[in-house]
Amino acid sequence: MTDANAQGTAAHTQPTSDSSGRTAPNRPAATTRHYDAPDADCVRGSEYSEILALETEQRKRAAEHRRKHGHTHPEQERSHGERHGHGKGHGKGHSPHRGHGKGHRLDEDSGLAHIRRDLAESVATRADSLTAILKAIHAHPETAYEEYFASRTLVDAVREAYPNLSNPNLSIEYPAFGLDTAFKVELTSADYDPAKHRTIAILSEYDALPGIGHGCGHNVIAVSGLGAFLALADALATGPEAFSGRVLYYGTPAEESDAGKELMARAGAFEQVDAAIMVHPYFMDVADQAWLGRRECRVTYRGVSAHASSHPFMGRNALDAANLAYQGLGLLRQQIPGSDRIHAIIDHGGDAPNLIPAAASLHINIRSKHAPTLRALSRRVEEVLRGAALMAGVSAEVTWDSSPMTMPVRTNRPLLKRWVSAQRSVGRHPYPPGTVSDTLAASTDFGNVSLRVPGIHPLIQIAPEGTGMHTVEFAHCADTPAAVDAALDAAFGLASVALDFLIDDELAQAVRADFEASGGAVDVEGYFSDM
Repeated sequence: MTDANAQGTAAHTQPTSDSSGRTAPNRPAATTRHYDAPDADCVRGSEYSEILALETEQRKRAAEHRRKHGHTHPEQERSHGERHGHGKGHGKGHSPHRGHGKGHRLDEDSGLAHIRRDLAESVATRADSLTAILKAIHAHPETAYEEYFASRTLVDAVREAYPNLSNPNLSIEYPAFGLDTAFKVELTSADYDPAKHRTIAILSEYDALPGIGHGCGHNVIAVSGLGAFLALADALATGPEAFSGRVLYYGTPAEESDAGKELMARAGAFEQVDAAIMVHPYFMDVADQAWLGRRECRVTYRGVSAHASSHPFMGRNALDAANLAYQGLGLLRQQIPGSDRIHAIIDHGGDAPNLIPAAASLHINIRSKHAPTLRALSRRVEEVLRGAALMAGVSAEVTWDSSPMTMPVRTNRPLLKRWVSAQRSVGRHPYPPGTVSDTLAASTDFGNVSLRVPGIHPLIQIAPEGTGMHTVEFAHCADTPAAVDAALDAAFGLASVALDFLIDDELAQAVRADFEASGGAVDVEGYFSDM
């Protein structure tokens, strides 16, 4: 120990007075020493950041090589018509749930190019108001289930754009699905027939992080969804024949610290939805990235208290069980895939060191890249927790998902191709899936939606490469010209994908086929009930 890395407070003895005014015995002041970390002059984890950056650069170079030499990734392939902003199948789309459609391929005179121009013009015309909303939500960050300003601002924007809500083709429900800060806006074509036509949902998030604000850029997500919905509404207002079908615009609260979309789903939000789409800001344009499922677990161990010195043999130490569980979870990490995560804290370990702790508890999060592996990891974690109780001779109470779980995102490839095509038309070139290391994977409650209906959750750049989400730096980037550009480009991209899905029967069939081939609809609510 040297003076360079240790600082101490000297022990002084001073008479003190108690509450009665009597002089208390001299009591030495506590001595505290602070030791700087040996690498305090370095950025923690910087060596890993360099490795991740290298992996990302290697993947980008591989993607560029494939692009230059014609070996495109499946998500980057597109037809000649798509390169010029054209899709397939203009006509009354029939839901893949209700028989095969009879759409036809579009050519240069089909009219879809004109509708796409209408979408782009709508976003451009509304750019100033969308920008103002992006900045206003950024300036008023609200945490989970407290997003009153953000949700009201988005709903008011729809009302201001279409004040005549007596129109039977446009309706607003706010609040919705039993959540004060959720909303539902519904738009239907004049000829909408639920037995024939499809429904697509466009999702907006808008909650912020405690103490950081919009360090995940949800203000960008909010405006992207709003701009996409208004563009589609404007297209129908300009030409009622633009598309046949229904568009739902959902405001989805509490993604950060809870799972608002899961609560909405349990309230029926996605029961009559054929596809759902949204976009998330990031530090590069990426068509798709790994999003891990996440579960929360709490375990409380209960033993028998005793005097820690005179009668320790009379006690059963709950803290021993908590320690054994914590160590067991650490050892388990070696036996799980690299994409899985276990992180835990001992949030209660007793009340006094001279008492054998009668109660102790852990708070645990686990994550996994696939729903089956998340379930398998859940089983193994619970076995560790039960084993620790057995070793310490105490009881254990294990509680899962006091906050709703979030499931891994399942990306629909046909929809993703249309997103990439739309982004290319505005000058963005999203990297294919796998470009960014899965080590950077986080979680989102959109996964719960994507296992119920086909969906996409692409990423769009608002920050310099390497800027981590959930940081002050990323929060700053969420209120910059780059964030505005991303929100407007994403609004057009989402509107374009929605248009394609509603009018293109072949696409809708491919979307459903891909969804079924990936496992089909999952009973998310009951998925872990048989553990």
